[in-house]
Amino acid sequence: MRIFLAGATGVLGIRLVPLLVEAGHEVAGTTRSPEKGERVRELGGEPVVLDVFEKERLVEAVTAFGPDIVMHQLTALPDDPARIAEAAAANARIRSEGTRNLLDAARAAGAPRFLAQSIAWNPPSEHETLVLEAGGVVLRYGRLYGPGTYYERERPDPPRIHVDDAARRTVEVLDARSGIVTLTEGDVTKTT
Repeated sequence: MRIFLAGATGVLGIRLVPLLVEAGHEVAGTTRSPEKGERVRELGGEPVVLDVFEKERLVEAVTAFGPDIVMHQLTALPDDPARIAEAAAANARIRSEGTRNLLDAARAAGAPRFLAQSIAWNPPSEHETLVLEAGGVVLRYGRLYGPGTYYERERPDPPRIHVDDAARRTVEVLDARSGIVTLTEGDVTKTT
């Protein structure tokens, strides 16, 4: 399959690119930085340097790639967890406007599948509704822990999942039917 991965250099994206390539998929991965684009190439993906808020460029890039799946793994979370509150508005914009832009790009490209990350510890959100109304799949992850996360050395409170396990299990659910897939530690993957 051809997979357009928005957020290819994030904590999950950087793990997903090589797993998807290893599974035989062709991957185009977005990043806002040319330097990080080189990392996508090193991992076997085709780098796409753009911002999800540049809707026209996004639609052109997704359409040009011709994906079978568009996967939304974007966040706007800071590296320093002490600054999460400061980033709340930017992350909310990624979830709302960014999700709408990606859905529009997927429609324009005729992509039959759309998957978007969410979280397993809060009530459903607007972006989940947008994804489900479009016939997509919401991936509700537990709190990520492991290298590159806010919890590198300890486990957070449940629901949680190791970041490597989250990436591996994401690859396993690429063909999940429209709905909500919960990916947490100690559970089999749940689809609702």
